[in-house]
Amino acid sequence: MKKSIVLLLCLAMALSVVACAPKEEAAEAVTLTGAGEGFGGEITATVVKEGDKIVSVEVVGEEETDGIGTLALDQLPAMIVEANSTEVDAISGATYTSDGIIYAVNSALDPAAFPPFVAEVKEPTSPVDINAAEVTQGVGIGSYGRKGPGVDDKDVQVWTFNTIMANVLFDKEGKILDIFVDQLEVGTPNYDGAGMPHLSGFPGQGGYNYDENHDEMIDSMTPDTEEQLFAEVEGWETKRARGEAYVMGGGTIWFENMDAFQELFVGKTVAEIEEWNSMYTSDNNGRPLKDASEDAADKAKYDALSDDERAMLADVTSSATMSLTDAHGDIIAVIKKAYESRMPLEITEAASSGFGFNSSARKGPGVDDKDVQVWSINEIFANTMFDADGKIVSLHIDQLEFATPNYDGDGMPHFSGFPGQGGYNYDENHDEKIDGMTPDTEENYFAEIEGWKTKRERGDAYVMGGGTIWFENMDAFEELFVGMTIEEVEEWNSKYTSDNNGRPLKDASEDAADKAKYDALSDDDKAMLADVTSSATMSLTDEHGNIINAIKASYENRRDINLSIGN
Repeated sequence: MKKSIVLLLCLAMALSVVACAPKEEAAEAVTLTGAGEGFGGEITATVVKEGDKIVSVEVVGEEETDGIGTLALDQLPAMIVEANSTEVDAISGATYTSDGIIYAVNSALDPAAFPPFVAEVKEPTSPVDINAAEVTQGVGIGSYGRKGPGVDDKDVQVWTFNTIMANVLFDKEGKILDIFVDQLEVGTPNYDGAGMPHLSGFPGQGGYNYDENHDEMIDSMTPDTEEQLFAEVEGWETKRARGEAYVMGGGTIWFENMDAFQELFVGKTVAEIEEWNSMYTSDNNGRPLKDASEDAADKAKYDALSDDERAMLADVTSSATMSLTDAHGDIIAVIKKAYESRMPLEITEAASSGFGFNSSARKGPGVDDKDVQVWSINEIFANTMFDADGKIVSLHIDQLEFATPNYDGDGMPHFSGFPGQGGYNYDENHDEKIDGMTPDTEENYFAEIEGWKTKRERGDAYVMGGGTIWFENMDAFEELFVGMTIEEVEEWNSKYTSDNNGRPLKDASEDAADKAKYDALSDDDKAMLADVTSSATMSLTDEHGNIINAIKASYENRRDINLSIGN
């Protein structure tokens, strides 16, 4: 009995001690912010901590690539919260965005050790003043295959292909008044260059070796899926869009080199540019000659120049050292192409000029008679001039579509994938019957790319499904959009095209939604649409690509030119 009383007293005393002990207060929630640099620009992080515990992470990166970088934006915050640490694995295929997110969170947690990223604010450049009595505009587009650089650590070849675009204004003597060049380079994903746009081939070809963290070591194979194809192509950026992140082998930046060459070529004819390139660049690698070259032929060529020529070259090579005619493609040939395609520019003035690019993959149309899928890839190029109020005064759009060679369309540019991927089913005579496989050789690879033609270059031969010709449709849309702002172009497309297929609305549509949308229009709207559809019936925003977005990008990338014609 005494033992029971003693035990009860001890238990009561213990409970009393617990009850009287001060309660541990919950840690106060603290909200922290930081910023890092992703693939496309700034990534911001908002981190909530309670004591030593990370309870939430929210990140924003508006410029990250949809379908690639956005995967990291969606997945990494939860991984950081679960680990209560930023020591987490990057999301496959989105290394740059992952690194930017991790840095932004670290910046929020410890801003002294990880100073918040601040985007560089560039000083505005002085506008180019262009005055001429007569002006022609030419657009040249050319594509080139490249073997290399080198092989990966598994001895698998690296391949790239380049598409070059040149938009050039000429005076009546053929001298260049203004020139703008951009370039898209796409490589196999075993290429270790950071930021290089990738293509693994087409679904069904097995994917390709992948160097994820750019350390010249293969980490895995890219997924052999259509999702991978669409994500890769949607993420393609031109060399100008890659900006300062695209540092070449010599440590220089591509767009700065190109800007210097463009400045050099203003005032020259195409023949004079060809002569300059022949006289003042290496016969070995095409780069501008420099003093004290270790190559004997380059040294002899340089030593034969006059003092004035050497001074000119010293000025050039202070800003531009890359080749214009190497394995990446022939930029001078594309400028010449622009001259050969030039047309009168029928405007009196423009305040700015911009270039827009859009790329997309397409599944189809359909499969071949062996049940193998058809795939195609589209690149859209928009060259636009605007007045001081942002209204379009001139618009020139072209598009390159290349497809697997089992596509039966006559004249369609072909791409069988990269050498080593086995070639692709081939419908040689366009009768919807497969005749064999394309050769799995580098010769076929180069020949296919060299034969690529844009939709304008294909001309009358490119007849679409409805029996209309692509360039005639595009001409009609270009004429329609002159005088509109970008917002008005977007509004027109939203109001007057089908929500089903993106084509301009027409009377008596069999689609109920299209019919209701058309019937709600005014008589003036219907009359305008009847005029449009007499020349243009194709979609501007279908699976072939988003032409509206390319026009919008041209406005966002515009530069001042202060063009005046006829004075």
